[in-house]
Amino acid sequence: MSSIDPAAEPELRSRRRPVVKALTRGQGLAGVLLVVVVGVAGLLAPWLAPFDPNQQISGANLLGPSAEHWFGTDTVNRDVFSRVLHGIRINLQIIFIAVPIGAVLGSLLGLVSTMHSALDVVAQRVFDVVLAFPALILAIALAAIVGPGALTVGIVIVVAEIPVFGRNVRTQVLRIRELPFVEASEVIGASRWFTLRAHVLPNATEPLAIQLALSMSVAVFVESAMSFIGIGVRPPEPSLGSIVADAVPNLDINAAFAIGPLAVIAALVLGFLLIAQALGSARRT
Repeated sequence: MSSIDPAAEPELRSRRRPVVKALTRGQGLAGVLLVVVVGVAGLLAPWLAPFDPNQQISGANLLGPSAEHWFGTDTVNRDVFSRVLHGIRINLQIIFIAVPIGAVLGSLLGLVSTMHSALDVVAQRVFDVVLAFPALILAIALAAIVGPGALTVGIVIVVAEIPVFGRNVRTQVLRIRELPFVEASEVIGASRWFTLRAHVLPNATEPLAIQLALSMSVAVFVESAMSFIGIGVRPPEPSLGSIVADAVPNLDINAAFAIGPLAVIAALVLGFLLIAQALGSARRT
């Protein structure tokens, strides 16, 4: 049985350090609580919302906050609080599906690129092309081709995340592959795929977890921004971005119209950033 080089010990600590530890104290716990509270509110939206999100309430045009309408009502007499709850549900459905898909596809492409130099060149050029287009420019182009909607938002997020995770995985694999304990594994006859699975990938998971949290925060912005400019979730379906867009012309009448969805967006982004920070801090210790 081979022994592990002591020089590799710092690299292996991430494998023994549970991620749960970083997320159950300090800023990690605060981030998890923010995301969970907002997520549960969105998940239970059909039961928590006092009104149907598309119901037009008679005589309730641009009302201010009250016991009946916590965030007031919009220009077509709909309860803003109910729409925000359902908007959370749609936002999180999109990002919790699209970001992991982009992460998996990007990670696989990054992993494959480390196996052969020709594949690496092709993959890096694909990443360069995608990264050359800002997410919103890509969103506008895609919306012009297939039309606006939740599917368009999801595709934009997936495409935008592929090079991010691809390059992350490539960097981690190339770095870890040169460590003494990995070289020792190959010297004693272990196959490349065994070494990759048993030694390289377990040590690359923590940076990927950090990137996943960061990408979630970015995806919240992307979905909200696309809906804000009218190429995201289609009306009358509620979206946090479209609610803010409807509120902008009426801020002087009912500021709570915009404050509600903006507070939710800020809570989600802050929550994911705190999780990423906690994971990063734990990795450095």
